[in-house]
Parts: sequence; structure tokens; C-alpha cells
Amino acid sequence: MVLTGLLYVISAVFTGHLRKNLLPCKGDVSWRAISAVAAKSLLLRRPSEAEAWSYNALQRLSYLFVIFVLFPLVIWTGLAMSPAFVAAVPVSVELLGGQQSARTIHFFVSVALALFLVVHVAMVIVAGFWNRVRAMITGRGTGMERI
Repeated sequence: MVLTGLLYVISAVFTGHLRKNLLPCKGDVSWRAISAVAAKSLLLRRPSEAEAWSYNALQRLSYLFVIFVLFPLVIWTGLAMSPAFVAAVPVSVELLGGQQSARTIHFFVSVALALFLVVHVAMVIVAGFWNRVRAMITGRGTGMERI
């Protein structure tokens, strides 16, 4: 998982995916813009065709949070619960406040990742399940072929 994550981040940086698709524009990162997107999502309104094929500010911020905060934290806390890793790198547990703190943090981060997955699947269903799944599998219809 660690190697796959590192390869994804390196690939995203070098291909421009991080800059083009994941970093939100400055105008999109305001409470007004984010709350408008969140309200539309919570009401389960189907996005327009253009909206369905690009990430909105809330999605971009969520992906960045998952990629750069939640995944590293779940890996770190998971390693901090391993006696072999703790024996080799005892500071990994000390920085988390002990093994029980590592377990607690690991639990809540895992719940957050599971919740992200559920919301992600729900948003795919709202946007048009079969079209989105077909685009994920074939790469067609994502708008990426026009770039």
C-alpha cells in the first residue's frame, strides 16, 4: 500500500494530474463556494454533464485530505501498533502519545476512510452509476481524452 501510494503521488506530480485535477483554484476555496457545493451534494442533486466529469472544490479538497493526511496517518498508526516496527523505531509511538493513542487514532482514521468510500460510491451513483463505472474501467467519457 505504501509503495502504491508513493507511485501514485509521484505519477500525479510528474503527469500534472495533481496540479490540473486535484489542486483547487483560489476562487473555489471560499466558505461560500464550498458550502454551495456541499449543499448541492447533500440534496443529492444530479450534477450537470460538465460538473459530472470534473472535480469540484469539495471533491478536490477531500481527495487531497485523503491522499496526504488520512492514508499516511492510517499507515503510520498501523505501523505504530506493530511490535516489530516499534522496536525498530520507538519514536513512532511516542509521537502519537503511546500505543493506545495510536490504536484510537487508527480506528477513527479507518472510520473516516470507510465513510469517504461510502460517500464516494453514493456520489458515483447520483452522477450516473453505469456511465461512471464504464468511464472508470475504459477511460472513455472522462473528458481526459480531450486534454
